[in-house]
Amino acid sequence: MPRSLLVLSLLVAAVAGSWLARSAMVRWRDLRAAQTYELAAEARPVLVRAGAAVLCLTCVSALGVAVLLGERGGVVRAVAAEAGSADRAVASSSASPSVSASASPVPSPAASPVAFASAGRAAGGELLQGSVPGPDGRARTVRVWLPAEYGKNPADRFPVIVLHSGTPGRTADADLPDVFDGVASAVQQGKARPFVVVAPEAPGGTGHPCDLVAAAPQAVADDAALRAAVGAAFRTLPAGPGGWSVLGVDGGAPCAAAAGLARPDLYGAAAAVSGRYDAKALAGAAAEAPGAVAPRLLLAAAKRDAAALASGRAVQAALRDAKSRAEVRTSEVVQDYTPERERLRLVRVAVQYLAEQLAK
Repeated sequence: MPRSLLVLSLLVAAVAGSWLARSAMVRWRDLRAAQTYELAAEARPVLVRAGAAVLCLTCVSALGVAVLLGERGGVVRAVAAEAGSADRAVASSSASPSVSASASPVPSPAASPVAFASAGRAAGGELLQGSVPGPDGRARTVRVWLPAEYGKNPADRFPVIVLHSGTPGRTADADLPDVFDGVASAVQQGKARPFVVVAPEAPGGTGHPCDLVAAAPQAVADDAALRAAVGAAFRTLPAGPGGWSVLGVDGGAPCAAAAGLARPDLYGAAAAVSGRYDAKALAGAAAEAPGAVAPRLLLAAAKRDAAALASGRAVQAALRDAKSRAEVRTSEVVQDYTPERERLRLVRVAVQYLAEQLAK
């Protein structure tokens, strides 16, 4: 086999093995976190990735032996040049053109821009959908709602609401198609500035993704790849507490509360609507929050939703007992003729709170 092909195969196997090993470690940490909280989680993805990583590393060893048995000097210099070692100048001058070309790094798919295609219209705005790699390397659906004002003001940059889902493998708008109406009505009534809403697919591997987020904040669906993809495709404010917030409704409320309490470095504010919470887990998530900025959270529920009101008060008490720095507000006065109308009003209250907190 030509030495250039050997070097290329060695590099590809090494990169694939490293990626698979890292993916297996991420899956293993999520599995441990899920088991700690007695959640259902699949071990098979960890075993598959670990086995594939071992296979790649075996290939690396075999290819390395083949390279060393060949014309060692030129190939070693080419590999050293690719790795950015101190011999870069020697290798670049002496290696053949074919070796240099074959040893060039392969662009990572994650670095390519994500294409978002139109998925229809909702609440006077445009709904788009794209596929963004997750922390485990698997593609997951991300839906983005652009308000009506997005097309009218081409020079403006917009704050972001990350809308969490509590259903594995689904985006929040799939369960709550009217949630964008609540966001739009807050703007129409002058209670908030327009937001871009980002709805990532909830993590799989467990029937309770919100419990997983509380136990392991690294499971937050708004990861670096998603923030980079949204920032590159849309006119949003830079990712961070100055322009990004998080919202969860019904099943997604615990996700939003956990994300907001655990990651004030990502979200300037969080709002959870009509949720049922594990107060102890949320207090633990808040205790591990990085940085000196205090998390800011709104817990909103309809006046007649006694279970949600009691659950929200339990969260407040748990945070107070833990001497958390979190600033927690509640909204308990909304009432209307139907649960749907109450949800619309509660989302409006939540969006108003997020807008006020981001403006500080």
